[in-house]
Amino acid sequence: MTRRNFSMQAYWQHQVESHTPKLHFDRQSMDWNQWHTTAYAKYMELLGSFPDPVPLDAEVESSVEDDGLVRERVVFNAEPFMSVPCQVLRPKEMPADGKNAALLCSHGHGPFGKDPVAGIRSTDEMVANIEQHNYDYGRQMAKAGYLTISPDLRGFGERRDGRDPFPGRDPCNVNYIRGTMLDRWPLTLNVWDMKCCVDYLETRAEVDPKRIGMMGLSQGGTMTTFAAAAEPRIAAADILGYVNPWKAFAFDRVNFCGSQIVPGIYAWFDTDDIAGLIAPRPLMLDMGMYDDCFYIHDMLEGYERVKRIYEAAGFGDRLWKLVHPNGHGWGGLEGTVEFFNTYL
Repeated sequence: MTRRNFSMQAYWQHQVESHTPKLHFDRQSMDWNQWHTTAYAKYMELLGSFPDPVPLDAEVESSVEDDGLVRERVVFNAEPFMSVPCQVLRPKEMPADGKNAALLCSHGHGPFGKDPVAGIRSTDEMVANIEQHNYDYGRQMAKAGYLTISPDLRGFGERRDGRDPFPGRDPCNVNYIRGTMLDRWPLTLNVWDMKCCVDYLETRAEVDPKRIGMMGLSQGGTMTTFAAAAEPRIAAADILGYVNPWKAFAFDRVNFCGSQIVPGIYAWFDTDDIAGLIAPRPLMLDMGMYDDCFYIHDMLEGYERVKRIYEAAGFGDRLWKLVHPNGHGWGGLEGTVEFFNTYL
């Protein structure tokens, strides 16, 4: 009797069981330069079109001193009908001499958007969120001497349309489905906003435009991966808790959302391929031993795959690994400062 299947879960598992993306890097059969040229072009094609640029018209809406830092609320325009609210932090004594390094700090898929990353502790919930993930890397890296900017991604924080805008529905998936109808993807729009953050950092009197880095946890790791691959002005990147095979987290455990994909991406690339597009720029992968969101064995596999790409490019020494004895969170100040101090 003919074997039949009615399960969509089983169907997708069958589809990816032996799937290899079309531009997955294979050191044995690919020249890195040729792969990078072809893969980058295809990657940018898959992202689709970016919005039309507009003047940033940036505004510092407030500026206060906070524990040795200057904390600014900054808003700028990213396209004709969308603005980006940000927290900008810098050491109080940072000179406006155009020589300082800056970090774009992207938040994850949490309930508070940028605010915990920037060290805002206005509620007990927010304090707990920071402590659980060692989440205030925007504040801690500013204390370490960097100017940091923490923006809200679309659909998060101040850009969420309320805590529960579509009861019973994931807003990420609602926005993704709407985007498919208009051929515009939330992930691509967020990459565009990250590029606009770099535009803004280049206008800051304190910042050296050649010393701009990026870091982010979880969905912030997604954003760091995708934005750094697309934006060459990001001189060094630290991806926290993200790079691991899509089969493991997207198909086996369904640990993803519409804000973190673009159509067709896994047909062509795995996450390590996209991270590999950052080469030859310096990259660090930060992994928690007890991460229950992205498992350590999967992230170590992702690291080994990225390592093959960096070694093929001739820059294996520019790929760093930080494994820490914690869960889904940031590995901490010491290793991160060493990495960015080395390359920015």
